[in-house]
Order: sequence, then C-alpha cells, then structure tokens
Amino acid sequence: MSTAGVTADDTELTHWHRLDRRMLLIRPVLDLVKSLPVLIGTVILGRGNGWEWFGLGITALTVLIGISHVLTSRYRVADGQVEWTTGLLLRKHRAIPLDRVRTVDVTSEPKHRLFSLSAVRIGTGRHAQGPGSDQLVLDAVSETEAQRLRTVLLHRKEVVIDDEAAPAPEQVVAEVDRKWLRYAPFTLSGLAVVGAVFATVWHFAHQLNIAPENVGPLRELLDGLAGTAVWLIIVVAAVALLVVVSLLSVGGYVLSFWNFKLTRETEGTLHIRRGLITTRSVSIEEDRLRGVEVKEPLPLRLAGGARLTAIAGGLREGKGGDKGGGLLLPPAPVGRVHEVAAEVLRENFDPATVPLNRHPRRALTRRLTRAVGGVLILAAVLAGLAWIEFLPGWMWQVTLGFLPFAALVGWDRYRNLGHAIVGRYLVSRSGSLARSTVAIRREGITGIVVSRSFFQRRAGLITVTAPLAAGRGGYQVVDVGEAAGLAMAERAAPGLLTPFLRRTPQR
Repeated sequence: MSTAGVTADDTELTHWHRLDRRMLLIRPVLDLVKSLPVLIGTVILGRGNGWEWFGLGITALTVLIGISHVLTSRYRVADGQVEWTTGLLLRKHRAIPLDRVRTVDVTSEPKHRLFSLSAVRIGTGRHAQGPGSDQLVLDAVSETEAQRLRTVLLHRKEVVIDDEAAPAPEQVVAEVDRKWLRYAPFTLSGLAVVGAVFATVWHFAHQLNIAPENVGPLRELLDGLAGTAVWLIIVVAAVALLVVVSLLSVGGYVLSFWNFKLTRETEGTLHIRRGLITTRSVSIEEDRLRGVEVKEPLPLRLAGGARLTAIAGGLREGKGGDKGGGLLLPPAPVGRVHEVAAEVLRENFDPATVPLNRHPRRALTRRLTRAVGGVLILAAVLAGLAWIEFLPGWMWQVTLGFLPFAALVGWDRYRNLGHAIVGRYLVSRSGSLARSTVAIRREGITGIVVSRSFFQRRAGLITVTAPLAAGRGGYQVVDVGEAAGLAMAERAAPGLLTPFLRRTPQR
C-alpha cells in the first residue's frame, strides 16, 4: 500500500507539473486531420505553381504548435491559486485564486480514453467575453490526477492515494433506467441532426451546381411518385421523417446519458457522471446550489416526461439544459424528476409541485393577441407576396389554418403561468412549447427588478425579475398583477422594495 497526502499547501502540488506525454501520440494526428482541407485544397488546386508547398508548410506549422503546447504546458496549485503556463515563443500565464474556482469538469473524449487520459476544465463561473475565457483547461492529465485536482480545487481537502483502501462512500441519488429510452423520441433532438445534414448537402449541391432532380436515385424516386396524390406523398414523407428523427433521438440519448449516475459525496457535493463514447464528470457543491428547474418541452410533457437541471453558482445555462453541466436528470418520468428534485434540495417534497397563484385574465388577452396576431401578420405578408405573384396563393391560406393551433398555444401559455412562495423558495412557471418551472432559494436573491412595457401598463401588469448569481442570472415572474407582484416581491426579498413603494395616506 502506498499513501501520499496531497493538499493545496503540500510540496507535491506546489511543484510544476507537465501534461501527460502520451498526448504527444494523439495531438499531432488530430492537428493533421484538422489541416487536411487546407492540405488537399493546396495540393489539388495549386499543383504545378508551388502552392502545394505552402499547404505542407501550414500543416507542418500547425503540428509543431500542437507539439509545443504539450511540451511547454505546466500547472501547479500554490500560494492559494492554480497556475498554468504555456508557450515557446509567446509565453502565456494564467492564475485563478482557489476561492474563485466554481466548477471542475472532467471530460474523457475517445482521444483521451485511448490512453486513460482526461481533460480538466476549471471554471470560475464568470461570464467573460470570448469563448472559454472563464476557464482554465488542462487537456491531457491522467484519470487519477484529474480526480485529485477535482477534490483539491473544489474541497481544499487532503487526497490520500491508497491502492488498497475502499473508495470514499457516496449516496446514489439517481441512475438512468433503460425504460427511459421511450422518452428519447419526444425530445426531438434528432431533428437538429436532420436539419444540419440537409443544410450541408443543400449547400454543397448549390456550390457545385448540382440539381437534386438530376441525381440518379432522386430522379428515379421522383419519377415513381409522379402519379401519386400530393396528400399521400406528404403523409409518407412526414412518417419517414418522424421515424428518422426518432431513431436519431434514441441514438443521441444513448450516447449522452449512458451510465448516467447522480451521487452525493460525503463532502456535500453532487457528482454527475454520464456518457458512452465521451464521458463527462461534473461536480456541484451543495453550498452553491440555489435551486432547480424542471423543463417540460411540449412533446416530452405529452408523454409524461421532464428533465431536471441545477441552478448553481458557477454553472452557466446552456443550450438544451445540459451544455453548462447542470443536468441532474435526463428525460425521465415527471414523477421521478420531482422525487430527485426533492432529494437534491434536501426537502420532503419538490417545491415545483405546489399549486401556483394564477395570473389575471388580462395576461390571457396578451398571449392570445401575440399568438393569433403573429399568424395573421404572417398570412398578410404571404398574401401580399402572392398578390404580386412572387409566391403561390395557397401559402397564405395554409397559414390561416394554423389559427386554431396558435389560439390553443396562447391559452396553454396562460394556463401555465403562475407563481408561489413556498417556505424558503420562490416558484415560477411559464411557457407552453417549452414549459419551465423554477424553484429558487430566496436567500440567494440579490435584488428585485420590477419592469413593465407600454402594453403592460395599459393592462395593469408587471414583470418581476429575481436576480441570482447562478444559472441564467435572473428568473422572471411575467405578466403578474401589479399589487400581487409587488406583494410577492416583498415576501421573496423582504425590505428591498420598501424604500420605493408609495403608501396611500390614511384618511
């Protein structure tokens, strides 16, 4: 048995460490693959005039820069901060104080898993300009070193490396269930893949002046459908698209959430592990947890499913709810989502399940006006284009057929509006196509913002925003009655609005 204590003040971590040298077997290959478009383009188009040497030079320079990054990158934890330096000709040096470290995201892509390596992203939660400017990335360390850095940077505690000792105990909060695959088609995540592929193929066909109807298989398909009714073609195409999107959505679910596990460690940390080809490990300190958000897109809601995300300091809101690393539960039965939310918040029940206060009927008028008015404006524009014979006349007529659906969406958006104060939580719900219920802890609210537009003033409505140093940075209660909204804001953050409220003098 070998043991070694490691703390932020220990000499082992205060020494400079290099990236794992096994990355030298991966980085040149990756850089070479990235440079293939330039290399192929210059060799094919520049043959005979010397441009192929230019492409070879750019490729060689790219590979050398990648190798120098691996050889010159060093890091250490010393003097209350984590430091990183790299560069051969142009030296770069970054330092992040330990008390500003909010997240340590450990990711293992296929290139890392080939040699048991990981990439460690150390984030401060600061919304700075430029991609990744709030992160320090160590893109090639061993899996053992990655776990040690995660513990030291987040907990500032001693790490004992013991080959024979059992792993630290942890409580399993939630694990993925194979039955949850039935919710994957209702996420419609495959629709984005289909759209991206179609856009790419269409772009290249346009650039190469290729008419789709002149392509052999497509021409044969169009010839075969020449005598088929239009409505039947539309139905078959819709069913085929639905099948393809469903299969892609299921595949994406498996790739993203394979072996998903949410655990609570003894240090008071929520730990999330997931992924099949690319594995990801995210830790959220419960001291920085400010609430949870239950997201129910319309297709998923109709299937009785939802997904759960954390609202925590240092975690930025991402697209789809999981890019920022705060996904606590993938699409799953809504009952299970509420159970996990209560467990994560250490409450007897999920605050998002309480009955909410309804908003005035004037909010319904605003939603119906927006939904129906948007369809009418679009139909009017299409009718105008048809009148000048720029578009066929049937397009604006079809658009009018969406009026009942628009009215239904407007009604559903109003029906989902609501808010409540439940103990230490402010709960708010809104949306129809993408319904969201947020429960945030009132002690984390840093202020109150009351706003209203011209049309809200005429309707006697306001929007109350609760700023929060987590998640999206602020959560709204929209189109609430003025008196009810101010009363809610006063209860959510007592005393903040008192200097700004005008009291009616008593007679």
